[in-house]
Amino acid sequence: MEEIATEIRRLALEAGRAIMDVYQRDDFGTREKDDASPVTEADIAADDIIGAGLAYAFPDIPVVTEERAESQEGPAPDRFFLVDPLDGTKEFVQRRGDFTVNIALIEHGRPRMGIVLAPARQRLWRSLAGGGAEEEALDELVHPVPDSARPIAAREADPEALVVVASKSHGNPETEAFINRFKPRESRNAGSSLKFCLVAAGEADFYPRLGRTMEWDTGAGHAVLLAAGGEVRTLEHLRPLAYGKPGWENPHFLAYGPGVPVGDT
Repeated sequence: MEEIATEIRRLALEAGRAIMDVYQRDDFGTREKDDASPVTEADIAADDIIGAGLAYAFPDIPVVTEERAESQEGPAPDRFFLVDPLDGTKEFVQRRGDFTVNIALIEHGRPRMGIVLAPARQRLWRSLAGGGAEEEALDELVHPVPDSARPIAAREADPEALVVVASKSHGNPETEAFINRFKPRESRNAGSSLKFCLVAAGEADFYPRLGRTMEWDTGAGHAVLLAAGGEVRTLEHLRPLAYGKPGWENPHFLAYGPGVPVGDT
């Protein structure tokens, strides 16, 4: 597992540099996919880097990426890489900075390892091969800052003073009503898979998602949060969020750290 952890970190950093090369230009190519979501030159460049790198380093482990999911036919394999090369493309296009590179290893429907890199925010979060999770700082060129790695853990929440984080680009009245049931002390907005990582790093307590997501949107952040002591469960029945589902679409889910009273929902 250490070899996988090292390689996905290297590929995420390389993809992050390619993304920032595009982001810093005055203009870049953007088109709409069949579902009307945007895709840019940066999505494609990062997808090429990660897809080729994983296929070369681990030829026996299939790779499922957002940009190539249609090529995966039949039931999901027991072990596969799940990749969103640029999560938060709307944030990228609008130059708001909340976009991430996501690589996860899925085993038997569960996230075993993951890395989330936010190049414009100069932060990287990952699960570790030996257990636990850590954060690293990045410089402006998307290189790790020496000696910046530090362990992270989801904090014990105070149910009377919850900090909730929700989607910046995909909010809806259903989510707002759900959050209000908990009477949080503070509600924040963040884009992409950053929300999982804020909970994992103890900067928020709870991320409810009552809206459409795909497995590649969540796999890496889910892995980081699990490694940091948190949970991701379906809104209905509070079952662990599983991967390799037909169509790759997630149900509504709750991501949270210790002490959040999700059993009261």
